[in-house]
Amino acid sequence: MQESYIQELFAARIGGNRYGKDTAIYKFEKIKRAKRAALAAHPDTELFDLGVGEPDGMADAGIVETLHTEAKKSENRGYSDNSGARLKAAAGSYLREVCGVKINPDTQVIHSIGSKAALSILPAALVNPGDIALMTVPGYPVFGTHAKYYGGEVYNLPLTARNRFLPDLDAIPADILARAKSLVLNYPNNPTGASATPEFFAIVVDFAKRNELVVLHDFAYAALIFEGRPLSFLATPGAMDVGVELHSASKNFNMTGWRCGFVAGNELLVKAYGDVKDNTDSGQFLGIQNATAYAYEHPEITGRIAQKYSRRMDLIVPMLRRLGFAADKPRGSFFLYVPAPRAATPAGGESRTEFANAEAVAQWLITEHLISSVPWDDAGAFLRFSVTFAATDEADEQRVVAEMERRLARYRYEF
Repeated sequence: MQESYIQELFAARIGGNRYGKDTAIYKFEKIKRAKRAALAAHPDTELFDLGVGEPDGMADAGIVETLHTEAKKSENRGYSDNSGARLKAAAGSYLREVCGVKINPDTQVIHSIGSKAALSILPAALVNPGDIALMTVPGYPVFGTHAKYYGGEVYNLPLTARNRFLPDLDAIPADILARAKSLVLNYPNNPTGASATPEFFAIVVDFAKRNELVVLHDFAYAALIFEGRPLSFLATPGAMDVGVELHSASKNFNMTGWRCGFVAGNELLVKAYGDVKDNTDSGQFLGIQNATAYAYEHPEITGRIAQKYSRRMDLIVPMLRRLGFAADKPRGSFFLYVPAPRAATPAGGESRTEFANAEAVAQWLITEHLISSVPWDDAGAFLRFSVTFAATDEADEQRVVAEMERRLARYRYEF
């Protein structure tokens, strides 16, 4: 069959005339396929999904009721453009009261249709052909993907246990720094669960000023911490001079599908983001913005969610440690990042299974134990477990973790 002329018209950034012909399968698609196959092979066995990267709970009733109320208002039906007043004010209050950051919400805050949208918009304001974006790996790739769309390049900074999963800024070659314009960070971190420190952020500010870089801090898991106060990059002296911070209601308020958050920080960068955004979208529905404002006006909602994740961490971390995994409770997020085993042997001493990488372990966990995780082989072989697994209450959480331990304990693991 003759190919359509359309095949020759695709942009090089998505593969050109080879678009759609790549047979490689993305790891998350492999996981989905493995889960379907495992359930088909064992229809009477419960599958425990610790790979899902979104909350298992609903948004707070007050948020939902606010949406219901706001959606009925005639004045909210039109374009919202670059932010409603209530969300701007709520963002300013949240930054001040929760994060200790003083900001002018009129000039230093603009809403986003979720952090993903903001990360895809910002490269248009910052990246020219040949510019380099400094990105951590493993990590969320959206900013880098769009940087490359604009002819930019990505230089990856490995996150390793040796450096507490913080990037080694001193290891960046001088020729890379000469062309770098942006540094993207994310703490609490996905997938490692690591948290930054005030000392590290101070180093980042100094590094950015010396090398004339823009810092983009993706604060998607901002208040999902287990003790203390959320550590905003913007609370660092000098941070407003060099960067912006992306806040999201998705994980902090169980609002992933609502697609709303905000970008805050350096006034000029926020303006540039807004100018590009004006030519990208017409703003999130004001009913959703105002419901999100309600969320930021009630930060105690996130506190309750964080308590649940902390409680679940206190179940799963000791369980994995009893099996030999080097699991340590993170200080925030809902992710637990552990080194993957190199081999597993049945407790009865039968044939030993060796694993080439973390992806092989993840496939084995789904196939043999109906336990889903996410593999990362970017900087060592690691598994990411999420404590957003489905459970109805505390007793059910204990049942789920006990059943996972029963299944996994049938093997001995080598690391």
